Parts: sequence; structure tokens; C-alpha cells
Amino acid sequence: MDIQSIKQRFGIVGNSPLLNRAIDIAAQVASTDLSVLVTGESGVGKEFFPKIIHHLSPRKHGAYIAVNCGAIPEGTIDSELFGHEKGSFTGATDSRKGYFEVANGGTLFLDEVAELPLSTQVRLLRVLETGEFIRVGSSKVIKTDVRVVAATNVNLNEAIEKGKFRQDLFYRLSSVPIFVPALRERKEDIVLLFRKFAADFAEKYRMPTIRLTEDAQKLLTEYPWYGNIRQLKNVTEQLSIIEKERIITKEILEKYLTNDYARNLPIPYPEAEKDKGISEREILYSLMFDLKKDLLSLKKVVAALSRDRQEFQTLRDDFQNFESKLDKKFETLPADDVPGYESPDITSIGQEPEYRVLEEEESLSLQDKEKEMIKKALEKHGGKRKYAAKELGISERTLYRKINEYQLK
Repeated sequence: MDIQSIKQRFGIVGNSPLLNRAIDIAAQVASTDLSVLVTGESGVGKEFFPKIIHHLSPRKHGAYIAVNCGAIPEGTIDSELFGHEKGSFTGATDSRKGYFEVANGGTLFLDEVAELPLSTQVRLLRVLETGEFIRVGSSKVIKTDVRVVAATNVNLNEAIEKGKFRQDLFYRLSSVPIFVPALRERKEDIVLLFRKFAADFAEKYRMPTIRLTEDAQKLLTEYPWYGNIRQLKNVTEQLSIIEKERIITKEILEKYLTNDYARNLPIPYPEAEKDKGISEREILYSLMFDLKKDLLSLKKVVAALSRDRQEFQTLRDDFQNFESKLDKKFETLPADDVPGYESPDITSIGQEPEYRVLEEEESLSLQDKEKEMIKKALEKHGGKRKYAAKELGISERTLYRKINEYQLK
């Protein structure tokens, strides 16, 4: 069967070379029993390809079962795929056949295969290599003859590096890889798909078919379509139902694309300058909040390092004076200066206050305190940086940088 006949049979619209290549590979591999891995972004139509493979294969009279691996809970996925015996787990009141047993002699489509737990991946690998599996709660080996086609929108190479997907399973599944291009990579098909969807919805809702002006067609083609065919179909349906005018202009179409499209344009929007000032203010709040947290951390370090009670009392009084001065600065800030910020209770050392500070004009003496603490830690441990860093609760590399920064010997 040629590519055009396949498109007509399965309702595939488009003439993109990348799409034609994917269909051609599916048709060629259909007559074999090789495992196939279909990859591509969400919404590109990956579900068509296992159907093409099944219906053009010698297994076309056998069962075709599509399983969404991401929609089945981890605790029941093994039972769904391989079946279980009565009493094998709570709620197993009877024996049950799994999909691999039911689809014997046919094709099993595993969609979102990257969502499978690692334990299930081991079971799947065994089926692919030996054609054997064991039901949950059983010791009896069952043979099966199933053609497996898997699909995913996840980069499996990255998943393998993160330890979330088995490398041996990846190579076993991808005996024949099929890549389905994103809609933005087949721009010549966008208007064709729009017309197809528009005609379908006109028939479904019994209304005249919507049409695009030239400017609207250009906008439709240039739009990135991160939701791919699914997003295009959704927009077409909205236009068909909501718009009274059957001729869709660029201005009308922009209403349905503005939110996502404007976000990706390389030009600033009108409120950019105003938002910029607010953003800088919030950054200052964050910096002062971090400064306050550092102060509380240093107070804990002082308590741990100070053996002499009198010396600790003196340092603690200095910190309390500094804290009191900083608190007065907080009190001078207008309560409604930044929405959502409240003055916290900072009376106890162990609590982390939740606030952000606008600005601090007065020079702070935190560096002097930090320098003093580093000196004491080095003296305590005879200049050994490793132990001093551990005492201070920082990395040895950070301590080395601080020593150079404060010019300590």
C-alpha cells in the first residue's frame, strides 16, 4: 500500500517530507515482528503509527490493545500488563489475565512507556527477549506472542542518564525508531489541517465552514503550536463555535493565539518598564531577607564556638543591639509598600521569619562579625581549615575564599 492510500485509510492529513518518511517506515516494518519505538512531542499524532503497523501486518486479525502506561497507578501496573492470581494481593478476589496474555497473537501499544516503574521495565524486558512472563503471585511461566509498539514524548537518553529508564530496554524497544515531527516542523500542513478540522466541526455542529483570510493563514503558519495538532484542533473548534463571522481575519485569530504567541515574541510588551521596577524592589527584599537569615545562623555559630560564658555574653549583646537596629529599620517601612509582606516575629533564634526587605541605607556590620567568627574558628583549630570550616558549617572552599576576601593569615 502506498503512502497516499495509508493517509486516506487512517485519516492522516499532510504532505510534509518528515511525515511521509515516518509513514513509509511504519509501512515497511509492519510485515516484521520487530519492536518499534515511536517518539515525538505530545499532540503530534503518535497513536496513528501503531495502528498502521498493526493493520498492515500479518497480525491484523489479532487483538490490538492500546495501554496508556502513565494513567495506570504504579501499584497495579504489573497486574494490568501481566495479570495476577487469586489472593496475590488485597482485593485480588479472582485470577485475571493481563494485556500480554489477552493480546497474544496481536499487537500491544504501550503509550507513554517512559512512565513505567523500573521494576515493571525489568518484566517488560524479559517478555521482549524471551516471550515469557509470570503473573503476579504465580510461579508459572506463560508464553506469549505479542508485537510491541511503544511511544513516548520523553527524551529517553536523558531518562537513562537520570536512572529513570533502563538502557537495555531502550535498545530492545527501539529496534526500529519512528520520529513523528512537531507541527511547527511541517508548516506546509498547518492550513490543510485547519481546513480539515473546520469542515469536520461544520458538519458536527451543522453550521457553515469557517475560512481564513491570507493574513490569517500567514499568522496560523508562523505560530509555534507548542500543543501541536491537538492545540490546532482546539483553536479551530473554538473559532467554529464562538465566532459569528465565517471569514476569520488575522485580528480575530489573534484573540485565540495572543496569550501564548505574545509570550514568545522577541519584543517587550507595554507594561515591561513598570514591572521592571517592581522586580528590582522584590530582589532587594530577597537580599535583605537572606541577610537576616545569615545573621540568625551566625548567632548559632557564636553559641557553639564560645566556651567562655563572659565572652559569649558580650558577643550576644552585640548581636542583639544589631538586631534591634535592623528591626527598627523594618518598622520604618510602609505597611502597604509591597502587597503580601508582613512584619514577622524574630524574637526566637530557631525560627525563620518570612519577609523581604525593601532597602537598607545604613552600613551593616555583618562582615565584621563574620570575620571575627572565622578568626576564632581558625584559632580554635590551630589554623586547620578543614576543621574550622566544619565548625562554621560551611565548605572548605567557601572558607578559603573568605580568608582571602578578609585577608586573614
